[in-house]
Amino acid sequence: MAAAEPDSKPSFSLDSYHVSEELGFVLPDPLEELPPYYQPWMDIALRVPELVHSHELRLHINKMPLLSSHLLQKHRELQLAHLALSMMTMGYTWQEGENDTVEMLPHNLAVPYWEISQRLGLPPILTHSDAVLANWRKKDPEGPFDMENLELLFSLPGGDSVKGFFLVTLLVELAAVPALRNIPVVINGVRRGDTETVARALEDISQSIQDMIDALKLMQVYVEPSVFYGIMRIYLSGWKDNPCMPNGLVYEGVQAEPVEYSGGSAAQSCLLHCFDELLGVKHEAKSGAFLTRMRNYMLPAHKQLIQDISLQPSLKSFVKQQQQASERLNQAYQHCVTTLVALRSYHINVVSRFITVPAARARQLRNQSQVLEAEVISRAPAALEERGTGGSGIMTFLKTVRDQTKDALLPDKQRNKGPQLM
Repeated sequence: MAAAEPDSKPSFSLDSYHVSEELGFVLPDPLEELPPYYQPWMDIALRVPELVHSHELRLHINKMPLLSSHLLQKHRELQLAHLALSMMTMGYTWQEGENDTVEMLPHNLAVPYWEISQRLGLPPILTHSDAVLANWRKKDPEGPFDMENLELLFSLPGGDSVKGFFLVTLLVELAAVPALRNIPVVINGVRRGDTETVARALEDISQSIQDMIDALKLMQVYVEPSVFYGIMRIYLSGWKDNPCMPNGLVYEGVQAEPVEYSGGSAAQSCLLHCFDELLGVKHEAKSGAFLTRMRNYMLPAHKQLIQDISLQPSLKSFVKQQQQASERLNQAYQHCVTTLVALRSYHINVVSRFITVPAARARQLRNQSQVLEAEVISRAPAALEERGTGGSGIMTFLKTVRDQTKDALLPDKQRNKGPQLM
């Protein structure tokens, strides 16, 4: 079959989407200090874990001065302020666990938090964009991006496992950078009908997704499942689809009615959304609706990138048209999809280790009198046992999304099982 007609539109590029050539969606060189006027925020935000532990965080926040957000002008200042206020908000809400939640965020926190959120285009809750993409520093600025040379700017209760969880997720984002850089190469190659360029770019994307899987395997090294399940998860939880806070949260001084926001979720990372749109992965109504809603928890420029990828000429249709003419293109596309399936399968494996297995253990411990492991694991929020922090019924959701990714395979390779998981 003849190559597709060349497309005369300007080349597709990442330039206008706040995506870094070196770091992808990760914020380059996050600020570590706000102007001195905002020191009261920083003083509390940096101490969230210890103040939660001593049950004093709410007290300190209630006494905090009401500060105007107008001195914050640059994007990185707004991001640091949003991160600091997000950490305080999660600690304030969940200081006493699921049994003594609050109905209202005090105005001295709620008002500036709301204003900064509006300016950034983010919701007033801790997001992936805050906790992972903008929450890092290198110990040695010239050193590598690895676990030994990275630190968090702010943390939550859970000690080293919190650091491990956020920084391993950061390394997954960084592993995806070559894939992101190749998305415009694929799109422009499809427009030009250039099968070799598209095939080569898809091969690079597959390798990058495999590198994401390898980075994700570090979770089992740096995060303790009982700590993640029993301590950390509640501080990542939101006030939508959460039985602990069925009415949501009132942001005092902003509006009188409570509002609902989902907690942090891997679905708030732009990466898989970009891959899905590029490869033509379609999600059924319920899981698709959740994924689409999670785009409201991304920076607007990143959300726009996903939308704009979806509007490009169909890669899947292009591969089908060239199926007889280019075996390399066909194989590159199929391998890309199967590697994405493998990533989603490994994510299910991780969730099983960090949520499903500890949840079963927690149920068992609640029926026993022992207090060893129970000290950590049985105080985990019972309402979250089968749910992700974003509010989804986690295993059903993840398996559905993984199976729908398989459906993007071209028919003659439908039974291809893809890369083997370790």
